[in-house]
Amino acid sequence: MSNDIPEPVKVTKSYYDSEDADNFYYTIWGGEDLHLGIYESENDTIFEASRRTIDHMASRSRFKGQKASVIDLGGGFSGSARYLAKNYGWSAVVLNLSETENNRARKMNKEQGLDHMIDVVDGNFAEIPYPDASFELVWSQDAILHSDNRQKVLEEAHRVLKPGGEMIFTDPMQADDCPEGVLGPIYERIHLESLGSPGFYQDYAKKIGFEVIGYESLHPYLAQHYGRVLTEMEAREKELEKVVSRQYIDNMKKGLQHWVDGGNKGYLTWGVFHFRKK
Repeated sequence: MSNDIPEPVKVTKSYYDSEDADNFYYTIWGGEDLHLGIYESENDTIFEASRRTIDHMASRSRFKGQKASVIDLGGGFSGSARYLAKNYGWSAVVLNLSETENNRARKMNKEQGLDHMIDVVDGNFAEIPYPDASFELVWSQDAILHSDNRQKVLEEAHRVLKPGGEMIFTDPMQADDCPEGVLGPIYERIHLESLGSPGFYQDYAKKIGFEVIGYESLHPYLAQHYGRVLTEMEAREKELEKVVSRQYIDNMKKGLQHWVDGGNKGYLTWGVFHFRKK
């Protein structure tokens, strides 16, 4: 990557391009998604909970029941795009930083007969490589936290939306009333100095011309999801050791526990944002 690429972008790309990360998320996270799930019972699989999140988000859109073009910012394995293509008939561009994930995504899109509806593009969502007013819907799940310039991400989302278009996204965040100095281990893990917050996203969205349709807090699911991933990881550790390094497994356990603890203490939160371009 060129020297003008921000360091956090390089770090994030390097992490998700790694064989360890690719194999971990594909093996443990349900094989389709890398995002948080909505759980109806303790028996829900990570895959089921993740599918529920996508449907819960999509049900908010005014484009439900209509044809729509979507750009998914940081779409990982393109699992959300495949779900939206299958169940909503929406065509999608998945703009994602990791070439390793993107290669897997393209293969899965083709295997599921959806490559004609989904275009996977290598790129950074702070610089969306599409003209103004290109899409009806900007979509993102648990990805914007990795940016060191979240304002630019929102500005770019606003730019590529058609008038009347929507931005629907989730993000793990720090709570608006999070005390200072308690999230050091989380910041260290994502190699940044902050997280977004519900207030930040809504305030900045209004500032750049979005209409804020709503924000739904889904706070309890954050700790539940990361705890569920940790439990699954521990239960399948022998299997995981065949494709993921010991160091990665140990670091991931510590990282997941930090997210669980932060959620349970109320320092971290999660939810669905719904904005509309005027």
